[in-house]
Amino acid sequence: MSKDSASKIINLALGEGRNCLSEYEAKRVLASYDLPVTREIIVEHKSELKEAVRQIGYPLVIKGCSFEIAHKTEKGLIRADVRNDNEALEAFDEIKKRLGVHNGAVLVQEMVEGRRELVMGLTRDDQFGPCVMFGLGGIFTEILKDVSFRKAPLEERDALEMMREIRGHKIIDSFRGMEAVDAKILASMLITIGRIGLEFEHIREIDLNPVIISRGKPVVVDALIVLG
Repeated sequence: MSKDSASKIINLALGEGRNCLSEYEAKRVLASYDLPVTREIIVEHKSELKEAVRQIGYPLVIKGCSFEIAHKTEKGLIRADVRNDNEALEAFDEIKKRLGVHNGAVLVQEMVEGRRELVMGLTRDDQFGPCVMFGLGGIFTEILKDVSFRKAPLEERDALEMMREIRGHKIIDSFRGMEAVDAKILASMLITIGRIGLEFEHIREIDLNPVIISRGKPVVVDALIVLG
């Protein structure tokens, strides 16, 4: 993939009058910039489910995927730790039903194992332009508010400083048998997020939450890109 691929996805959404990409579309944009995202397949019809499951392999996460729904957990659109065909079929049917009238499909996604969750993102400030964000991720992000910001573009030094500014910065160090996170990979991701914000003025917000640390490496598990 390439920047051209990202442009096509974003321009298509803008042409349809949308202000948001679906999770699948957002991750395709990220992947075009070599950001590490989950392996996943979008499934429109139940007849496609078996092949998607075969390609990704158990255990799975099965999600509703729609540009109209930003917060899937609250809508009951995520089933994690799916381990056999019966569970997959049941999850597919349930999620399709919950999607209801919304434009959407089902996302069959690898289940990423890891106990540490980060958040990364970007917000376009009216005064400062695109600003990159880093912090503690997961369901408690909004409660903890343990994040740091930098104006794009970022140098590696800026990104490394951001990681050490949050109160919970030791989360990226070796801890209780877990290996330290590769800080250079995290820094590269933050730099790239800033670059995306600079190259696409129509992107208002990027929210990557959670970014799960799996075997010392970060993987973007969920992603939201807001357009404007």
